[in-house]
Amino acid sequence: MATQHTQHASGDHEDHHMHEAHTGHNPDVFKRKFWLSLLLTMPAVLFSGTIQGWTHIRWSFTGSSYVPAIFGIVIFCYGGWVFIKGARAELAVRRPGMMTLISMAITVAFVYSLAITMHVVQGMDFWWELATLVTIMLLGHWLEMASVARAASVLSELAGLLPDEAELIEGGTTRYVTLDRLQMNDLVLVRPGGRIPVDGEVVQGASDVDEALLTGESRPVPKSLRDAVVAGSINGSGTLTIRATKVGSHTALAGIMRLVGEAQQSKSSVQILADRAAFCLTFVALGSAAVTALFWFLAGQSAGFILTRVVAVLIIACPHALGLAIPLVVAIATTRGAKNGILVRDRRAFEAARGVTTVLFDKTGTLTNGKQGVENIWATHSYTEKDILRVAAAIEQPSEHSIGRAIALKAKTEQLALPQASNFRALPGSGVQGMLENSTYYIVSPSYAHKQGIFIAKDLDETINHASHQSKTIVIVAKEHTAIGAIALSDQIRPESFEAVARLQAEGVRCSIVTGDTASVAAQVAQQLHINTYIAEVRPEEKVARVQALQADGEKVAMVGDGVNDAPALAQADTGIAIGAGTDVAVATAGVILASNDPRNVARVIRLSRATYRKMLQNLAWAAGYNVIAIPIAAGITAPFGFVPSPALGAVLMSLSTIIVAANAQTLRRNTL
Repeated sequence: MATQHTQHASGDHEDHHMHEAHTGHNPDVFKRKFWLSLLLTMPAVLFSGTIQGWTHIRWSFTGSSYVPAIFGIVIFCYGGWVFIKGARAELAVRRPGMMTLISMAITVAFVYSLAITMHVVQGMDFWWELATLVTIMLLGHWLEMASVARAASVLSELAGLLPDEAELIEGGTTRYVTLDRLQMNDLVLVRPGGRIPVDGEVVQGASDVDEALLTGESRPVPKSLRDAVVAGSINGSGTLTIRATKVGSHTALAGIMRLVGEAQQSKSSVQILADRAAFCLTFVALGSAAVTALFWFLAGQSAGFILTRVVAVLIIACPHALGLAIPLVVAIATTRGAKNGILVRDRRAFEAARGVTTVLFDKTGTLTNGKQGVENIWATHSYTEKDILRVAAAIEQPSEHSIGRAIALKAKTEQLALPQASNFRALPGSGVQGMLENSTYYIVSPSYAHKQGIFIAKDLDETINHASHQSKTIVIVAKEHTAIGAIALSDQIRPESFEAVARLQAEGVRCSIVTGDTASVAAQVAQQLHINTYIAEVRPEEKVARVQALQADGEKVAMVGDGVNDAPALAQADTGIAIGAGTDVAVATAGVILASNDPRNVARVIRLSRATYRKMLQNLAWAAGYNVIAIPIAAGITAPFGFVPSPALGAVLMSLSTIIVAANAQTLRRNTL
């Protein structure tokens, strides 16, 4: 899948060329050219005979009539050359566009004015109009480039999250090294307030870590022994020793940067429409210019009037706003999404999210944590639930088993002080045992307890049997040969899942669970989350058929899964959403990837998709509507009423249209997700 996507992005490059012919420039280039051209334009305007005739202010000295020509030539060569180069690039790939139109307009004005100045032909030159035109076009391009650069700056922002150096621990001492020197299993020290340089696991220390880059939430996450951390996150007040598990281009942050870059290269159906419209508009402009010239020639107008109309049409019809309408919205949307933990890999899948009517959730690891957690604790009459948890956690502390770690984590969450156990012994396949205060305690399975003759009170035994039928994992806590309590563990529902489902249902989106787990477990999860439908005991490859069946009924389906086991269903869905970004995220088949494990982001994906699509259509309507009205006016349709726009006014209107499109796109930043 990764190879196919790369080819797709490569093909998109040519389609984007019309816009990229000038967006590849640094905004600072246009900024410098604009300010210098503006200074050079002033004398060209002040010494123009036309301007002096309008203002009745005479500025003259010997040879002053050549001042507009001298400065006009300098401005054309200095400020106008960037447009000429852009036109050459467009024509080289047979994709004439806005740079071609601009270069044609200024070249025609330049050649005509030069011919008049050299007395080759008779007429009125356009030096001041040419100077003003180039300067205004540079201003428009500078503002456009700055808008795009700000919108797409998420990549540089993400890159800036990494520190320049890491404090490597070797032989009991530390030294600072550059990140490219780090290798797997290296130990790094991260001091309070420092940025974490690698993906890794905490081997010493405890602290709160700001992982907003992945979760979109600013609330710090507690980290201690064995907890995972990601590169680019910010350490809190504690000192952490971290063993590197992923470095360099293999970190989650690097994966996110690749996804953001790919999202800004991939294309949506609206972008394709805008590209085609801008391409066609180029030929419409050329045709309109030719028709304008022929019409006014047959009407007996002067060469100067005809040239003014032709240049005005070429300038005012530039598909500038049309070329910017969609890419700028996309850049802002992908940036906004990335800052909220939403990574768009395929813009078409993201765009399709606006029409989603049904969301299929994989259960394990999506709506649930995907690992065992303590759900119930039962105690006999002489003990409390905290007593049972304290004993079990003390015995399980050395255990590497997932059940033992879940019990220990629960005790840590409850902030229980644990006594020191001794004589720890693992009972393979059955549980563990250990000593506390000269007594032997067992944390074992019910079958092992029965086999060893451990006494279990009737009411406790009935409670255990009932919980077993709910597919919960049960462990008996016994002192010597008597059960003093029991603990039930299960794959617990994420606290965020309740709000995630409620948000989607409030927006009219149906939710369903599709899982390979048993029907009883699926029913229990569905009941707790108030989901009406679930499909249980389904193999990963069978999930595709479920998606197809819904699509055959006219549903627009979003599939939410882990991005690996659910790959076929993610690919089949109208919008595939992989939850939880990792280093393998770039090879997943999902179109949208949630950097965190928070299912509430599914509703945010749909909201962002809808808001993005609205902005695309608004910009497209404005850009296209502007040209429908502006081209006839530039051609001179209003001439009988005494108004014909000059090329300079055309440039102002064209730049204003671009600014309006850019400003409208910026409002996407204020949409609530």
